[in-house]
Amino acid sequence: MDHLPGPDGARAGGRLAVFGWVLFDWAAQPVFTLITTFVFAPYFVAHALADPVEGQKMWGYAVAVAAAAVALLSPPLGAIADAGGPRKPWIAVSSLLLVVGASGLWWAAPGLPHGVLPVVAAFVAATIGAEIATVFTNAMLPDVAPPSRTGRVSGLGWAVGYVGGLVSLAAMLILFLGDPQSGRTLAGLAPLLALDPAGFEGDRFAGPFSALWYLVFVVPLFAFVPDRPVQARLGAAVREGLASLRRTLARLAARGPVARYLVAHMLYIDGLAALFAFGGAYAAATFDWRAQQVGMFGVILIVAASFGAWVGGYLDDRFGSRRLISAGLVILAAAALAILSVGRDHVGFVFPVAPVDGNLLFGSVPELAYLAAGCLIGMVAGPIQSASRTLLVRLAPNEEIAEYFGLYALSGKATAFLGPLMIGWVTGATGSLRLGMSVILIFLVLGFAVLRTVPDVRAARASNGGSGASR
Repeated sequence: MDHLPGPDGARAGGRLAVFGWVLFDWAAQPVFTLITTFVFAPYFVAHALADPVEGQKMWGYAVAVAAAAVALLSPPLGAIADAGGPRKPWIAVSSLLLVVGASGLWWAAPGLPHGVLPVVAAFVAATIGAEIATVFTNAMLPDVAPPSRTGRVSGLGWAVGYVGGLVSLAAMLILFLGDPQSGRTLAGLAPLLALDPAGFEGDRFAGPFSALWYLVFVVPLFAFVPDRPVQARLGAAVREGLASLRRTLARLAARGPVARYLVAHMLYIDGLAALFAFGGAYAAATFDWRAQQVGMFGVILIVAASFGAWVGGYLDDRFGSRRLISAGLVILAAAALAILSVGRDHVGFVFPVAPVDGNLLFGSVPELAYLAAGCLIGMVAGPIQSASRTLLVRLAPNEEIAEYFGLYALSGKATAFLGPLMIGWVTGATGSLRLGMSVILIFLVLGFAVLRTVPDVRAARASNGGSGASR
């Protein structure tokens, strides 16, 4: 096999191993793009139940249950990966959950004739499968790329995943998602497989489509990526990983800036995740958008996010990570507030405009305002996430950076259920989609406030002539 030695002499898997590892992100991304964000979620909120308020409440609970399950399972399973045992058996089990769960979403017909619990269980299973498979796939990165190329290969996987989400969404829009009024897809075609737009079969097919997509494109991971031999029994691996985590947490108390940053990251990432989870669904319920309109909204957001991530890298180097995150959170909060201010016949909460015309694609002022706010969200989401990783590198001690990135991952998952749970609870308690979505602003504002207590490491090191000086 053609290996890829780095300048430091390290050797890892060959090009086929890199190909198989990178393609996992492409394989798993439709679960998040099609099911969680742009196709199935909007359908569930707006049409699966009789009332969109009830739909948003139940979807909030479903997302919360999935996030809580992932938060509870990730640390011990991450410990198994850190212990260096074989990963593919665990990826196989997680893949089975993903495929079975995603396929089960097909049965979420309007009115949920089989009940809401089977749909929630299927969604939770698919989400757990995708997230836990990602934990073990990430742990395989050192076996795929030498240290000198780890960042490059990791970044390539991220980029390929973005493209996979875009391609899968485009395929759904062109081939399967028919408009209930015209009966045609965005390309003017009759939906493949004779999917009935009136029964929202195209929207529900997002689940089986994601499962089939994953089954096809995950094969190279199992075929080409090397696995590690057994180094510890299951119980010993879990104990070792949890003991290491406890030691790191004990040391963290003495490092206030890092601890405050992890708290800030936990808060604003919760808000950002909830905004993505509910943005398309909120639009579907507010404007009565169908799958095609929500899908086009998703395409525009993904393109904006790609551009924002590219520009954000230069801004990070120029102005510093904390400043970039702070500015991004201000823009994000303003865009979220703008979204909440838009209704079918008004903008800015109180300014009346011509109501939405369902026959036109983004043909009304409220829809265009929502689209503009969505583009802002997409453009700053990438830089916020990228700069968040960079800021931890600048805050944490280099000799312990791997452990701190473990805490960083935990801070992004530990309370991920709170945003969706609060959205579901507030929506149910008030009967208002808008008040339910306003919870997102609380997470963004609290995250911003805590982040402001974190020192501007880059500026401080620059003044002392340290390694964090401007380049």
